[in-house]
Amino acid sequence: MYANPNSIINPSLWPNGPAPGCFFNFPGANVTSTSSSSGIITRTQSPVTTGTSILGLVFDGGVMLAGDMLGSYGSMAKFRSIERTIKVNNSTVLGATGDIADFQHLKAIIEQKVIDEDCADDGFTLKPKALHTWLTRVLYNRRSKFDPLWNTFLVAGIEDGEPYLGCVDKIGTAFSDSKIATGYGAHIALPLMREGLEKKPQMTQEEARALLINCLRVLFYRDCRALNKHQIATITKEGVTIENNIELDTNWEVANFVIGYE
Repeated sequence: MYANPNSIINPSLWPNGPAPGCFFNFPGANVTSTSSSSGIITRTQSPVTTGTSILGLVFDGGVMLAGDMLGSYGSMAKFRSIERTIKVNNSTVLGATGDIADFQHLKAIIEQKVIDEDCADDGFTLKPKALHTWLTRVLYNRRSKFDPLWNTFLVAGIEDGEPYLGCVDKIGTAFSDSKIATGYGAHIALPLMREGLEKKPQMTQEEARALLINCLRVLFYRDCRALNKHQIATITKEGVTIENNIELDTNWEVANFVIGYE
């Protein structure tokens, strides 16, 4: 709406400004950040910076999560110190595959939930099953809006003295198991984990760690989005321990025998 020429306000002070008591329609005010110039609402179709597999394994007295620290910018290994396994509290750990930006967004929300729990000071903390259930609702809600968070999450922890390991993907599909692998690891590492548990159903902490390290080494050999720098999180009744920047020994001598790809 334009200025009233009969107004006592000098129009030259605000050319094309609003008349007294009226609102000014700023250019572009009706275009939101999620809309294109044509007014069409757009959604993320493919993540930009992503992380690959996260592995989870239950052992006698606890549970472990493991994954590399690479953030792939398309096919480029750009960010080499991304923490995709984070401590939620003294009984819960969260691991993420997929879009790093979506993971960091949800990480900030979870950290605020933990702060709110601490401020309440009512003796209750965020437990792994509660976090897993909350994630299923959040991811299913975003999927229902056709604007999903492009992640698959693993939730590991100790609840009521028992280890817990759960998974939820970007459309809200959720389950729990004693061994879970996301991303490319679901095809390469999970059969190795199943074989290890068939041979030794009640693994010790050292045996579980050795199995996960072997799986991480195979993934580094086979997954072109993997990196030879890893995190391993261990959750027991004593608390949470996260080892960062673990570099595994590898052997590429067999590469001299690979021909036909020059």
